Amino acid sequence: SELITGFLLSGMPCPSSCPPGLLALMAPGLALMAAFSLPSQAGDRRALPVEKPSGVKGRTLILLDVNTKSPVRIISENFLSLQLDPSIIHDGWLDFLSSRRLVTLARGLAPAFLRFAGKRTDFLQFHNVKNPAKSRGGPGPDYYLKNYEDDIVRSDIALDKQKGCKIAQHPDIMLELQREKAAQMHLVLLKEQFSNTYSNLTLTARSLDKLYNFADCSGLHLIFALNALRRNPNNSWNSSNALSLLKYSASKKYNISWELGNEPNNYRTLIGRSVNGSQLGKDYTQLRSLMQLIRTYSRAHLYGPNIGRPRKNVIAFLEGFMKVAGGTVDAVTWQHYYIDGRVAKVTDFLKTRLLDTLSDQIRKIQKVLNTYTPGKKIWLEGVGTTSAGGMNNLSDSFAAGFLWLNTLGLLASQGIDVVVRHSFLDHGHNHLVDQNFNPLPDYWLSLLYKRLIGPKVLAIHVAGLQRKPRPGRVIRDKLRIYAHCTSYHNHNYVRGSITLYIINLHRSRKKIKLAGTLRDKIVHQYLLQPYGKDGLHSKLVQLNGQPLAMVDDGTLPELKPRPLRAGRTLVIPPLTMSFYVVKNVNALACRYR
Repeated sequence: SELITGFLLSGMPCPSSCPPGLLALMAPGLALMAAFSLPSQAGDRRALPVEKPSGVKGRTLILLDVNTKSPVRIISENFLSLQLDPSIIHDGWLDFLSSRRLVTLARGLAPAFLRFAGKRTDFLQFHNVKNPAKSRGGPGPDYYLKNYEDDIVRSDIALDKQKGCKIAQHPDIMLELQREKAAQMHLVLLKEQFSNTYSNLTLTARSLDKLYNFADCSGLHLIFALNALRRNPNNSWNSSNALSLLKYSASKKYNISWELGNEPNNYRTLIGRSVNGSQLGKDYTQLRSLMQLIRTYSRAHLYGPNIGRPRKNVIAFLEGFMKVAGGTVDAVTWQHYYIDGRVAKVTDFLKTRLLDTLSDQIRKIQKVLNTYTPGKKIWLEGVGTTSAGGMNNLSDSFAAGFLWLNTLGLLASQGIDVVVRHSFLDHGHNHLVDQNFNPLPDYWLSLLYKRLIGPKVLAIHVAGLQRKPRPGRVIRDKLRIYAHCTSYHNHNYVRGSITLYIINLHRSRKKIKLAGTLRDKIVHQYLLQPYGKDGLHSKLVQLNGQPLAMVDDGTLPELKPRPLRAGRTLVIPPLTMSFYVVKNVNALACRYR
């Protein structure tokens, strides 16, 4: 074995009866999560003595090595993907998806899926109407609406004259009017969300064109979730409106994948009657049959059932669905929110117990799939740090990044093929881009992830010291390390390089010494910290001490690393997230796609 001798520090202490080799065997399967210290009694910050390994000077918290021979998981190239909520029809932001700035930001996260779905999916009706701008309603006085809608029509006409990607440069006054409208609609949308009663939405042909243009220009593959709540008297799915949308999309030769419904296990609370798993399975089978009748979509992908958190009743729903339609879908999907956005606090984002809630859910989903469709891919869709639209200065702040980066690392290490982030642009505070089209901290984190992280997941091996907890105290891991092959799309690094990403939730710095295959290699550091006086509440980010901001509407900044000399100990500042590219490792696992 190439494991470094020592303790593998995990989230729970090994009982005295634990076989000596068990921890070493567990390391690849646990894929990369390690805990390295424990809160001691108040005021006691003395470091326990550590025996100095040969060749390592000074006191080192841990030694770290990576298995470079073969990956433990291989995830999709589109692993980090995006979601847009249908609420952008309601609040008007869909009309601005052609913005050069938005397209530039979205292109930075390509390749990825763009899922068009959310709470209002099942209240969405498609109407093949070309120019509804004059008939569209909304808040505000008549003159405001008329002028605003005339501007939209003029913008549409200008876009129609373009060939290929249709990109717009919206005047500032137009964006200001839109922000005013969106602010008024935000209150309406929140009221709907908290009361769990939603009004119907109309998606026109023009709106679908704009949505597809945004996805196509940005290098994103559109996944469209159809309304599953159009039901016949016998509770079967009424597919007439979906068929109209499919036919229109096919006539435009749009390359789209499909879903049906959103959180179907909650339909009783929405409409007063439920749709069980087996019935939804029949509906999916019906949708697949419709797709096969339309040449453009006869081989298109279909995903579902997009259930909510896998509690007991939801697992029963999934089992009923898998019995009927397990072979119909190309991946099984579910969604997860960590915190109720109405009661969130900044300290919530630092709780290791919260970061670990996904693991149990993954096991439950995998158990069902192993029974009915072993090997079927699993996606986590609609993931967000908080529910209920999020909370200003929390779910859109630097602090939320700890949850987001750990979600990416944990899901990749456990073989989840795709994770869809809710949302790219939204009316709430869970988004990556705000309503001034400025990237928020989670956007920069996602951009770094896309630039540096490849689809091959590697096992890490660590050795160090574990303090003994007081009786009854649970060890919780506050230093999390994940490793992948460096992205093949990043031409700054040769194939065979490895990228580590590290989350330090401790309020003190931690030291890591690279060993084994990583020893004495040049390392490039990408250290993310909040920028400005707001600390963890900040919506601004610095990379290696330099604030990140777009150069202009068409240009993202260069993400410059800080080179570290070969053999240098990695010093991880407190409450930070960081990426480390270990150059020229020539890792066998990373040489080829």
